[in-house]
Amino acid sequence: MADLKTEVTDSESGRPTAGKVSLAALVALGIGSMIGGGIFGLPQQMASAAAPGPLIVGWFVTGAGMLMLAFVYQRLAINLPEINAGVYGYARAGFGNLVGFSSAWGYWLSAWIGNVGYLVLLMASLGVFLPGFGNGNTALAIGVASVIMWMFHVLILRGIREAAIINAVVTIGKVLPLVVFVLIGLFAFRFDIFTHDFWGASVGTGLGAVLTQVKSMMLVTVWVFIGVEGASVFSERAKTRADVGRATILGFVSVLALLLAVNILSYGVMPRSELAKLGDPSLAGVLQTAVGPWGAKFIALGLIISLVGALLSWFLMLAEIMRVPAQEGLMPSFLGRENARAVPANALWLTMGLVQIFLIWTYFNASTYTRLIHLASSLILLPYLLSALFQVLFAIKDRSRTGLFDLVVGVLGSVYGLWLLYAAGLVYLLYTAIFYLVGLPFYIWARREQKARVFNAAEWGLVVLFAAMAVYAVYGLATGALSL
Repeated sequence: MADLKTEVTDSESGRPTAGKVSLAALVALGIGSMIGGGIFGLPQQMASAAAPGPLIVGWFVTGAGMLMLAFVYQRLAINLPEINAGVYGYARAGFGNLVGFSSAWGYWLSAWIGNVGYLVLLMASLGVFLPGFGNGNTALAIGVASVIMWMFHVLILRGIREAAIINAVVTIGKVLPLVVFVLIGLFAFRFDIFTHDFWGASVGTGLGAVLTQVKSMMLVTVWVFIGVEGASVFSERAKTRADVGRATILGFVSVLALLLAVNILSYGVMPRSELAKLGDPSLAGVLQTAVGPWGAKFIALGLIISLVGALLSWFLMLAEIMRVPAQEGLMPSFLGRENARAVPANALWLTMGLVQIFLIWTYFNASTYTRLIHLASSLILLPYLLSALFQVLFAIKDRSRTGLFDLVVGVLGSVYGLWLLYAAGLVYLLYTAIFYLVGLPFYIWARREQKARVFNAAEWGLVVLFAAMAVYAVYGLATGALSL
């Protein structure tokens, strides 16, 4: 994409590679896409789900599981450099055309719905400084969010020169307030507050109560790590495929350290019962408790910078994840067409249009940031699981390029992916089936353009499964038996 062009030399071929990005830019892309708004709302969301003890257990599970997924993307990037666009390419290579399409579709849905959540949170952050923005879904907030979104659209369509450098600068700007919070939190931390009701006796006692709390925090932890695969999405643009793997691990470890510090220190600054009542962005309330009113404004300003950068990264990634399957015949070809500045303009128009519709929907349905991120997190679970399962298949089938480590990483990543599906719960999974089913006309359109068979026998079975889950979800929505 023209936005990411730098002039470098490919170390593997020795030829100039215009349009490629460096390791540092890929690391910044990964960190920038993971650190958006999630970490700034973490204290309240986690306090609503778990006491300190289960929180630590949950972070251990999440850290280990997401590390395995990070290793999955690292190993696949190194061993299979010919596969592009990460979550889409691996699903297609391992499980066929429809599954590959569904992975790209689910990832795309998750990302743009997440961007709606980012825009809502951005407006809530502006509300710290300006009246009329409420929780980010007032009429004024939706109007301003819409203007900002279309400004991004115009910028991207025109091509943003040196976007990788811009993203790196913004990444530094978003990390700085978090580091300041950690330093202040170390001094404000009180052990007696942190250990009070350590295992959540109000929920219940015993292993079952701990497991319930751990489960309830899983979708939030997935959300704050979405973007761990960011470097792999841009694998075709990387200077070398080895850089994709290195960037994935470096970005993950950096973000994990920040998340743990911010979340655990918050539990020692304010009692859990008070954390759970904070509004978005809840990290502002924590710092205000520690240092006074200026703390809330400092965090809100940092969040605004963070969200602006994250929105830029994700809007670029959204266009990319549609471009590759469209150019490979699994999305309608018009979505793969690029304008004179090498931007997949049609894919961007479709994405922005849907973001706009959902922004308006949040106004009429009073959707909160937390509800949006739970839906977005649910939609990305299948693409993550498919990547891990493909790693297992590849490790078994191609012993010449893999070893025991590759198999272990794939198995543990798959176990974690299955655990996430369980933790998400039936309701969210049923709702995601509706979104997956809605995507099928795009797949049928693309296959007919290619004059190819649309579904094989196994794929028909998958279509029937999606349809059955979607029908049950719609029935539950209509009767009130199911709700988000």
